[in-house]
Amino acid sequence: MLSLTCKTAIKAVIYLASKFESTEKAGIKEIAEFINASEHTVGKMLQVLVKEEVINSAKGPTGGFYITAKQKNQSIMNIIVAIDGHEVFDQCGLGLSKCSATHPCPIHNDYKIIRDQFKAMCRQKKLSDLCETVNDGLAYLMG
Repeated sequence: MLSLTCKTAIKAVIYLASKFESTEKAGIKEIAEFINASEHTVGKMLQVLVKEEVINSAKGPTGGFYITAKQKNQSIMNIIVAIDGHEVFDQCGLGLSKCSATHPCPIHNDYKIIRDQFKAMCRQKKLSDLCETVNDGLAYLMG
C-alpha cells in the first residue's frame, strides 16, 4: 500500500521525533544509518518533508533536520500525504486502475475494509505516540 519511500519517510520522522527532547538536529547520513536506508533516498525525501512543513531544516555548521512540538503531535497521515498523496487510500489492492464498487477486483470488498482501517489508524497515530515506544526500547526502526 505505501511506497518504500513513504515507509522510509515515516521511519525518518519518527527518528527525528525521538530526538525532540535532546533538541539535537540530525544530518542525512545519521538518519540514513539509523534507519538503514540510502542517503540519496533519505536526502530527497527529507527535502519534500521540509517543503510540506512536516519537518524543519537549518543550514550551517549546527544545522540539520528537526521537528517542533507542534510537528511532534501531528499524525503520520501528514507524512503519507506528503510523500504518496491521498490517492494511496483509494488504490486497488491488486493495483488495477479501474477497480471500483461497481467494477470490483476479486479482493475489493475485503481490501476496502482493511484500507479504511489503515487510513483511520494513520489519522489517529501521532508521532509522539510512535517515538515514545522507540525511546522506551519497545519498538525499533531498523531490523
